[in-house]
Amino acid sequence: MPDDTDRRILRHLLADPGISNAQLAARANVTSATCWRRLEKLRATGVIRSEETVIDWRALGWEVQVSLRFTLDKTEPRAFDDFVAAAREVPEVTEIQTFLGSVDLRLSVIARDMAHWQQVYRDSILTLPHVTDIDALMLVSTIKDTAGVAL
Repeated sequence: MPDDTDRRILRHLLADPGISNAQLAARANVTSATCWRRLEKLRATGVIRSEETVIDWRALGWEVQVSLRFTLDKTEPRAFDDFVAAAREVPEVTEIQTFLGSVDLRLSVIARDMAHWQQVYRDSILTLPHVTDIDALMLVSTIKDTAGVAL
């Protein structure tokens, strides 16, 4: 279980993911060697799952972001597996999530513009198998986007 020092390291790492080990150690008030060992332990135990690059799709010209909520045909035994396999093949799908409740899955989809979105929706989304209902939410703005919570 992470202790106060681990949580302090994680807080600083979340605040500045590109920070060097030496800077992180100084901010967390530990030696560089201690910081490195603790980071390795946090990785080995799965507390830190990955270090990833987060892309701002809008900066790359992908102006449309849509969250699609799906309800699947629950009378079809392979509905979930077939749907997920097909959704993984759509290049514009950036995220697939599952839920309990009236919504079974949510897809995050990006497109360059509205014309591209219409093409993706018509050619890729509407052809996904075993769908009984789709609800689309188009992103207007992001108010808060963080993976961090108080540690």
